Amino acid sequence: MLGFPRVELDALYWGPEWQPKPAELFRALTAQAVAGERWLVEGNYSGVRDLLWPRATAVIWLNYSFLTVFRRALYRTLKRILTRETLWQGNRESFRRSFLSRESILLWVITSFRRRNREFRALQSSGKYPNLTWVEFHRPAQARAYLQALVTSDGSDPTA
Repeated sequence: MLGFPRVELDALYWGPEWQPKPAELFRALTAQAVAGERWLVEGNYSGVRDLLWPRATAVIWLNYSFLTVFRRALYRTLKRILTRETLWQGNRESFRRSFLSRESILLWVITSFRRRNREFRALQSSGKYPNLTWVEFHRPAQARAYLQALVTSDGSDPTA
């Protein structure tokens, strides 16, 4: 939408059979993907934050309620299982992995939601990244309105 290269961290992180790529490779792929002047990164992995955040201008934090996050993860997971959608490196979500495994994305949402919220709040208030403008949304409608404003704006940086 903005004409920036879009970098999806999940695509760089996951290898075949849902195996994470080695940390050094993931970091190298991330550094290469954001080598340009402008980019938009989707996702947040602490293992590459030091490569991204010092060069970034903004963090868009979708700080939605647990219910919203879990409901979206559940819907997305069920849709991917039913449609057999192929994800990164040929991976597919399965009923077993999603509902009966310790590697379940749904279990990850349940066990990490509060911790990740605290972590982001601490990062936001730490002053460690003074270059960042934080844009925080609590409801999907806020994010949709923000994106709509970007589309209809004159193309200037809305975080500037």
